[in-house]
Amino acid sequence: MKTAILLLAMSVFGFTTQAQNTISKNSKTIVLVHGAWSDASSWDAVIPLLKAQGEEVINVNLAGHGKDTTSFAAITFQTYVDQVKAAIGNRTNIVLVGHSFGGMVISQVAEEMPSQVKELVYLAAALPGDGASLLSLAKQDSGSHIGKALTIDQEHGAAIIAQDAVADIFAADAPQQVQDYLSANIKPEPLVPLATPVRLTDKNFGSVKKVYIHTMDDHAISYPAQQFMVKAGEVAKVYSLPSSHTPFISMPGKLAAILLAESR
Repeated sequence: MKTAILLLAMSVFGFTTQAQNTISKNSKTIVLVHGAWSDASSWDAVIPLLKAQGEEVINVNLAGHGKDTTSFAAITFQTYVDQVKAAIGNRTNIVLVGHSFGGMVISQVAEEMPSQVKELVYLAAALPGDGASLLSLAKQDSGSHIGKALTIDQEHGAAIIAQDAVADIFAADAPQQVQDYLSANIKPEPLVPLATPVRLTDKNFGSVKKVYIHTMDDHAISYPAQQFMVKAGEVAKVYSLPSSHTPFISMPGKLAAILLAESR
């Protein structure tokens, strides 16, 4: 998604706020990781709400997404993990938020730097066990609408969603003009990271607190699949939003309130 999508959504939903430049001494750093077929602009309606409350926010744009032109052939799952780790640097007390496929990325980041991550927040996200990949989890989700709209381009290493299915899968509760924009601007997704399994241990990944935000009307990662992962994932706290896969578009205020609660 491009910035214009969220600017439009912000206008439609009457979103107005002004960010503050000061950071609260007690605040954690919130690091945001977008999902597949998306980019960092996903969070554009949420970030000002977080910053207005004094939060430090880092928004990571994964390679091959948005305006980044990295060749798909050069992108691995570890590329994403290393990007997030680099964005965190030597910071501690991190609230690491992953949307959708971003859940895979934040899980591996927590495995590799557990002492710096205060908690993991999974937003309509894949919550894997050791050895799982996004594709392996997706195969278990009979309620997802992605499978029937997905084409795999092996030659170019890309996963492609049919344009006419984009609105239904990702943003069924968004205004029509936002749905139209999403459908017209959907891009292929690098395939290799989707098929790469995570390597997680109880000692590292298992030691980090986990929070899950359900999206109850989700056609990308179905609500039953989300519930199954939560049950298997030793999640400490659960929230629920009556939204599609993209609550940062349809209900940014409610999503921001949850993230702010978890950052305190």
